[in-house]
This record gives sequence, C-alpha cells and structure tokens, in this order.
Amino acid sequence: MSFVVSPGNPAAAGHAEPRVNIIDKTDEEIRAIADLLWRDLVKHSNEGKYGDFVKNFSTSLALAMNQVVAGHQFANSELARSLSADIDPLGIIRRGEHVTVLYRQRSTRKPGEWLGRLVLGYEGGVVKIFGASIF
Repeated sequence: MSFVVSPGNPAAAGHAEPRVNIIDKTDEEIRAIADLLWRDLVKHSNEGKYGDFVKNFSTSLALAMNQVVAGHQFANSELARSLSADIDPLGIIRRGEHVTVLYRQRSTRKPGEWLGRLVLGYEGGVVKIFGASIF
C-alpha cells in the first residue's frame, strides 16, 4: 500500500486566523493523534472500505488518490487486507508544517515486517493525513 503525495500548503490565502503547526506539539501529543489515525487506516484497509479509509485525508491527498487503483489494491493486495493491529512506533520527524510518524507494521498472514509512514499536518484547523504508505 503506497499513497505518496507531496504536502501542499493547507492554509487558504487571506485568512487572518492564527496558524497552528503540528511540529509544535510534543511527541506524546503527536503519537496520540497519529496512533488513532494509523489504527483507523489499518482497520479500513483490512475491511476494504475505501470511503472510510480516506475520510481523514487532506484535500490534496484525497484528490490525488485514484479510487479505481485504490479499489484494485484493496481487492488484490494480501498485505493491504491483513494488516495487524500490533504496531511499534519507531519515531517522529518534524519538517516545515508536517510531521512524519514511522511504524513497524506486521501482517496477520504474511511473515516479516514493514515500515509504515504517516504524514500529518493541519488543514482548516484539523489534523489531516497528507501521506500514508507501507514499504
């Protein structure tokens, strides 16, 4: 499963609202948010529920997703349909207005380990997913 999009600037031009930046949160705050979002992605990937899978995506990521390709992936990828709830956090990388949270991901059917990557940032005052992938 690999959905890679370069994060765009989530702020709309001309708004005077204060800027929130996820990199200002503590590791614990970021992990609390990221873990919930990652577990949702795993659950909806395993169930093959595309609509639920993308519900927390940023606008730019949702627009970049090709529903036909994603649907094909859900239907044909054993890994995408057998992700374990057993994850290990590996670290957090801060850059610009986004954080990348890394996970060790396992499968319930395939032996081995995979690297999970989740890119988070704010869009419209809400934390959204700007990128998600498993390698």
